[in-house]
Parts: sequence; structure tokens; C-alpha cells
Amino acid sequence: MILGKKLLRTVAYTILIVVIFLAGSLFSYTVSRMEFDIPIKISRKNEYVSWEEKVMKENPDYPNLVIFVDVNSNILELINLDDNSILKKYPIASGKKGTPSPIGSWMVIGKSKWGKGFGTRWMGLNVPWGKYGIHGTNKPHSIGQDASHGCIRMRNKDVEDLYKYVKVGDSVVIWGGVFGPFGNGFRVLSPGDRGSDVFEVQKRMKRIGYYPGRIDGIYGEGMKSHVIKFRRDKELPLTHNIDFEFYNALDIILFE
Repeated sequence: MILGKKLLRTVAYTILIVVIFLAGSLFSYTVSRMEFDIPIKISRKNEYVSWEEKVMKENPDYPNLVIFVDVNSNILELINLDDNSILKKYPIASGKKGTPSPIGSWMVIGKSKWGKGFGTRWMGLNVPWGKYGIHGTNKPHSIGQDASHGCIRMRNKDVEDLYKYVKVGDSVVIWGGVFGPFGNGFRVLSPGDRGSDVFEVQKRMKRIGYYPGRIDGIYGEGMKSHVIKFRRDKELPLTHNIDFEFYNALDIILFE
């Protein structure tokens, strides 16, 4: 009986020693893991902070930016309105004579990554008579020319650089010539034409009660009858075209 108790006590001591040993090993392993993991987490955090600071320095967040596009010289400038400094300057391609770029003041309403003929980046504008934007190109040889269908075309590397600074809501001013929405002068407008000049004619006609429709820069079917009525009342030849006589009767006179 006594021998049995001694044997049982010996087994209990042995189990206790094994448990203590295992607990110590587990504690040592946990400490070693803690000592190993913490520096890694700190290192990664410091690495991210360094990266973020670098990006912020390279691409500061300017709150008051405007994009100014001169379609005469085919140059786009990114201007900081806080001090009127030119942050960036790029060559561009603007609209052809038959498909001019939309002269006026607009706003960036969307940004995305496009492809094919629109290059690597797209920044859409709120032009009411069509889909216009600032984008890249797969025809870099066209930069510097009047070559687009009205959009502002840039080299891919340039539009990617501009894309980093521009935010939705930023202003875009497209300027050309000395005649405001009429660019470098009058053009004869026919049904189906679109542009800043159509937009301005609609505004003038609406102001004097000759155009009840939507001012959208599109010479559509609904505008034709109002053009005819205006011509009849002003004793002009009856045609759907908006020509120099029509501009003059509407008191649109260009001065240099």
C-alpha cells in the first residue's frame, strides 16, 4: 500500500515537471515571436509613412486649381490660383476647324482610365452639346495641331501627370481667338452643327424671345423653325443657315 502511494507520487511529480517544462518552452517561443513580430510591424509602418510623405511632397494637394487651354497655341497650363503660378505646361492637340473645341468655362465631372484612341487617362467636361474631355492618345504625332474632334488631346505621359493633380470639380477654361465663344471669327451654322457659337446664338435668341428651347449648343430640328421666324421678322432671306446677316440682325458684332 505504501509502495503504491510512493509510485503514484513519483508519477505526479514527473507529470508536473513535464508541464512546467512545456509551459516554459511555450513562454520562450511566444516572447521570441513577439520580439520578432513587433520590429516587422514598426518597420512596415515607417516604410508606409515615408512613402506617403514622399508622394505628398511630389504631388501636393492644391485646393484652387484651374486648367487653362489656349487652342491657338495648343498649350495647356495648370494654374494655382492661390498665387497665380503655372504649375505645369503641356503641348496639346485641339479640335479641327469642322469640329472645334468647346470655347468657354467648364468643369471636370469625371476621371477614369480609358484605352485605345483615348490613351491612358480621361477627364470629362460638363459641355452640354457633346462628350468632351481631356485625354491621352495613340497618335502622339498629332500633338501641337488642330487634329481632334473637339477634345483636348495630350501625350499619354503628360495626361498621366496632369491626372495626379486634377480633382473632380476643378475648373477648365478653353480659350481661342479674341472673339470669346466665336473663337477666331464667325462660321456659317447649319442644322446639325454644335459648338460654343451655337450656344451663344441660342442664348441671344432666348433673351429676345425667339428661342424657347433648351440652350445646349446643338442646332437641332427644334431650332430650325425659330431661325426661320427670326429671319422672316427681320426681313432676311429664308434659309436655315445662321450667316453673317443673321449675326448682325441679332446684334452679334465682333471687335478685335
